[in-house]
Amino acid sequence: MTEQPNNYQEQTLFNITWPLFIELALHMGLGIIATFILSHYSDDAAAGVGVGNQLLNIFILVFNVTAVGATILIGQNLGAGHFQKAKQLAQSAVGLNFWFGLIIALVAFTFGKPLLSLFDIHGKILEYGLIFMRICGLSLLLESLSLALSSVLRSHGYTKESMIVTVLMDIISVSGNMIAIFGLFGLPVTGVTGVSWAIVGARIFAVVSLFFLVHRKLHLKIRFIDFFTIRRENIRGLLSIGIPSAGENLSYQFSQLIITGFVASIGAASLAARVYILNISMVCYLFSLSIAMGTQLLVARYIGGRLFSRAFQRGLRTLKIAILASFVTSLIIAFIGEPVLGFFTDSKDIISIGLPVLWAIVFIEPGRAMNLVLMSSLKSAGDVRFPVMIGIISMWGVSVILSYFFGIHFELGLLGIWIAQGLDEWLRGLFALRRWLKKPWERKVRVKMVS
Repeated sequence: MTEQPNNYQEQTLFNITWPLFIELALHMGLGIIATFILSHYSDDAAAGVGVGNQLLNIFILVFNVTAVGATILIGQNLGAGHFQKAKQLAQSAVGLNFWFGLIIALVAFTFGKPLLSLFDIHGKILEYGLIFMRICGLSLLLESLSLALSSVLRSHGYTKESMIVTVLMDIISVSGNMIAIFGLFGLPVTGVTGVSWAIVGARIFAVVSLFFLVHRKLHLKIRFIDFFTIRRENIRGLLSIGIPSAGENLSYQFSQLIITGFVASIGAASLAARVYILNISMVCYLFSLSIAMGTQLLVARYIGGRLFSRAFQRGLRTLKIAILASFVTSLIIAFIGEPVLGFFTDSKDIISIGLPVLWAIVFIEPGRAMNLVLMSSLKSAGDVRFPVMIGIISMWGVSVILSYFFGIHFELGLLGIWIAQGLDEWLRGLFALRRWLKKPWERKVRVKMVS
């Protein structure tokens, strides 16, 4: 903790973002590879795990409340030169997520079946989803600690170290998946059970590695007693930033649960197609998400150091890059859509449902890029309530309602549902742009510079 404030302020976007890009690519690739491997085991297994994973992602958003708050507040304090305060916030973030993780893990394990039943899934799909929920649900404690520790490292600019952990974690998980599905080395085929335990093993490795890196790179000791001695002012600070910031994502995930119910009512082929396309679309917005995260880290430091003009220009430059990259990537995927979908399944019904959706994504992704970059930047500037207000209004008033009308009432199916979600992304993105141009952060800054 001996570095000077300008060292944090002068880190480039490229140096911060490229490890984030690789880490996110590997993290998303893990989901894609797992879906691909499961699809060769059973389409029912892929659908069941896809639904179960969507539920677990909602629980993980609770952990992001602390992670987002830590990223922003630690970044602002580093930019302002408050290094001891940044250290205290790091300890509090890990301790708070320990309790969140413990509670949520017990909830996921205990109530897995009734939660999955909300999607009106039955038979093998429900059976596979429940196996995944119960095993991976218990490991959510590890995921919560991992998210907090990663946010602490990233806030200090150590994105490369977090990336390396993700690389090794993915190797463990993918290797376990392949052994579970294909029975390599003469081992029995364990299916979804084996895939789930491989994820648990990877999470154990990640937590141990991140604790080691935080201690070595930041000289920060996190003891078990720290879980019981969290500073109240730090809890208030983390939650006051984190709850509204994570509220946008929480609203999105709940709206997606409702939309998944709409898709399930259309048919099993549409549900499987949605799972595959969600994984494919991750590639489309991967660059936008990584560069948005990197920009969020920098903007927090600029705001903490009162470099308002620099923060403003950084947001606009990132926006232009993200829109172009997302459009080009999604266009390429749409052109090769049939072989891409064929990579996951040989079902003609699923492929015919998915192809038009891939073309719709070409026009949707630039709106999502605008939304990701500017909403993240607004949160870093302390403007945390605006994103969640707009998110709730648009996700439910546009995405959910129009998904029903386009997909179910007008019988456009999965394509209609994706068009509705695209309108939601563009609307939120345009509101975020308007807000960013108004420069609201000068009255939102929460920390003062060291004199």
